[in-house]
Amino acid sequence: MQTAKPVEQNVTIQRHTKVRQPLTVGKVIIYLFLVILAVICIIPFYLMLIYSTHNNATIASTFTFLPGQFLIDNYMNMASKINIWRGFANSFFIAGSSTVLSLYIGALTAYGFAKFKFKGRTWLFLFLLATMMVPGQLALIGMYRLFSTLGLLDSYTAIILPAAANAFNVFFIKQFIESSIPDEIIESARVDSAGEFRTFNQIVLPILGPAISALGIFTFIGSWNNFLTPLVLFFSLDKYPLPVLVALVQGYYGMDYGLLYLGVAISIVPIIIVFAIFSRQIIGSVALGAVKG
Repeated sequence: MQTAKPVEQNVTIQRHTKVRQPLTVGKVIIYLFLVILAVICIIPFYLMLIYSTHNNATIASTFTFLPGQFLIDNYMNMASKINIWRGFANSFFIAGSSTVLSLYIGALTAYGFAKFKFKGRTWLFLFLLATMMVPGQLALIGMYRLFSTLGLLDSYTAIILPAAANAFNVFFIKQFIESSIPDEIIESARVDSAGEFRTFNQIVLPILGPAISALGIFTFIGSWNNFLTPLVLFFSLDKYPLPVLVALVQGYYGMDYGLLYLGVAISIVPIIIVFAIFSRQIIGSVALGAVKG
């Protein structure tokens, strides 16, 4: 018994000691390829930030990797033509509201498809999936006629309300519910006299946190980059989101490259920040789905 303790200690030390595997030629090639790929992906964003600090003549005549001295001039020129921060606020309000509405309605619909047995459920879900194959641009004319009849054109409602009908969110969350939420949890809540909305809001929705967080990033980015729908349904300049205002800089006020790069940088940098902060949620949801599977 006395000789067994050192053996057990050695085994414990070996388990907690990380064994470093030697680098092989194959691993070096893979790492080198990934570094080159990362540099290729970063260069366009870096050049966008660098060119936003140069004037139009420098950008049109030279190719440089060094920052310039015209950042303040480009910003003052932009501020004199468009209200870029008003567009930023519009984009944030539209993207945030659309994301919250899309995720909640999508999760509620997915919960109904996953946990309620009703006649025609399969065919209705297949019809819902079939709508994913129809381009959103084809429905734009019908949306315009509908909102024109309802008197909702040139209003935020015309942009935010259609976000509730997101078939991909329903499909994604339904698969997560079926693999992560057993029926016994919902039945226990019903036995305790909890209503369906209370069961969904207090039990189901918190469990869906990883899936909703990952899906919310892509929904927010898609809504933030939405260009065509606001361009068609909005008429007031003070309601345009950031992508439309950046396009106006290029279309109405001539081709000023420095001003255009600055507008694109202001439009893209918030998306990069949001994705960098919440990227762990995507990895966590994918790993959780793999473990559940």
